[in-house]
Amino acid sequence: MSTATHDKVLVYTTPTCVYCKNVKAYLEEKNIAYEAIDVLADPAKAQEMIDKSDQMGVPVTDFKGTIIVGFDKSRLDAAVSAA
Repeated sequence: MSTATHDKVLVYTTPTCVYCKNVKAYLEEKNIAYEAIDVLADPAKAQEMIDKSDQMGVPVTDFKGTIIVGFDKSRLDAAVSAA
């Protein structure tokens, strides 16, 4: 994995996922820039998400190298605090 991925926040998502919307709203509330990746539109990115998380479900957040599955507010809070 390239180190460039560790300096940004990626949210693997789908257009209809409610929990994905919760993660994105949380990040926006904290003024954290992120890149949303639609795994339905990009099979290569879907595989990247699975490789990182061992999960097929969304959301998966790659918070500067920390992988968070689902809308796990306590883990997101910890990642934000550590950033």
